[in-house]
Amino acid sequence: MKTKLLPKIRLVLSIAKRFSSQDRSSRSSITSRLAAAGICFGVMTLIVVMSVMNGFQMSFINAIQEISSYHFQIEKLPQEKEGDFQRWCQSRKEIKHAIPFYQAQTLMCSVDSSKSKNSAVYESPAIIRGLPARAFYDDLGLRKELYLVSGSLDISEKGSIILGNQLAANLHVREGDSVNLFVLSGSSDVDLFSGQRIFKVKGIFASGYQDINSSLSFINIEDAKAYFGKGAEKIWGIKLENISDVEKEIRLLEKEEWWEQGLAKSWKEFNKSFYGALRIEKNMLLLVVCLIFIVVAINIYNGMRRLVFERKREIAILCALGAEPESVRSVFIMRGFYIGFIGASLGLIFGLLISFNTDVVFNAASKIVYFLQYIFTALFNHENLMYVRENSAYALYASIPARIFPGECILIFVYGILAPLTACFFASRNVLKLSLTEVLHEE
Repeated sequence: MKTKLLPKIRLVLSIAKRFSSQDRSSRSSITSRLAAAGICFGVMTLIVVMSVMNGFQMSFINAIQEISSYHFQIEKLPQEKEGDFQRWCQSRKEIKHAIPFYQAQTLMCSVDSSKSKNSAVYESPAIIRGLPARAFYDDLGLRKELYLVSGSLDISEKGSIILGNQLAANLHVREGDSVNLFVLSGSSDVDLFSGQRIFKVKGIFASGYQDINSSLSFINIEDAKAYFGKGAEKIWGIKLENISDVEKEIRLLEKEEWWEQGLAKSWKEFNKSFYGALRIEKNMLLLVVCLIFIVVAINIYNGMRRLVFERKREIAILCALGAEPESVRSVFIMRGFYIGFIGASLGLIFGLLISFNTDVVFNAASKIVYFLQYIFTALFNHENLMYVRENSAYALYASIPARIFPGECILIFVYGILAPLTACFFASRNVLKLSLTEVLHEE
């Protein structure tokens, strides 16, 4: 079997190389080069677009996972089972952190320290979360996603609070000012309205997700126990070494003998609508860009059919000399693979280079567009030259860190090869319809 297969492969490669060397100046050669350029452009564009989109989406998702929802949360865990749960977490190498916290909703008000009758009191709805004071120092992911605007992240002192920057702006407070939890949700032993829940602003943070900046605040877990009431529910936030293991860890946790009344929820359950919208946006963008491959595949199909017609004499002679039609057909399929491989390889290289240097590319594009606008305005509308400015949108795009997922790049590369390969496969079916008699009759 092996001795028969190798000569066939050598024959196919030899004929394909011969056809390619003779087609360098023909119309089919130009078509092949344009097809390879189209595949290169499609792969490059798709990799760059997906990398930028991944970076844009992951800036939100990372902020949600590390600050708000964790990788998954444990609710309704009985107090007598907490020891078993902590031992289970310590036994799992995949778990980085298991952080207890309390959470409640509040209507937060600024506190006027001047006692002036004309001064305004500002209010804003917020989510207040009670964390251990060490959480900001032990949890590196939390510290990475929280950008300190002013103050510090120290909530060890009683009555300290850390606010999101937009929440602080809504309340018109700064570091050192005070806020009051005027309306507070909690257990039945908590007063709904109170003017005595005063907290001093120790720090103001910002994150990559605006909803967190405008609604979330942090206090010490001991203050949360005191103000949220005896019936406040303790929640455990779990972070893993690998976010893709969330479902696996939840299943393993639910199989434990001591696990009965607890409820485990992944981060996707807390952000279903948001995560679903991001997936739809990404899939639709992927579908639109993939149309490039369809257009290129159609052009390759038409070009390959023309090449088969141009080579009908050589095809008929090869068949008369004993070459199997499938082997001759493989010559054109090999040409499709060659077009796809060259185009996809170049597209992969250029796509990765641009993705790793998106800031340079967008800044350069901004300069080029500004230069062209300046030249055309100076030539045709000189009086408006003073209004020409660089587009600030390019600076925003340049600030987005591209995220490259190897699996997506491999899939795009393979798809770039399969598109011309499939087109050549269907176009080469005409090879089997040619015969030596028909060719000689036409000659």
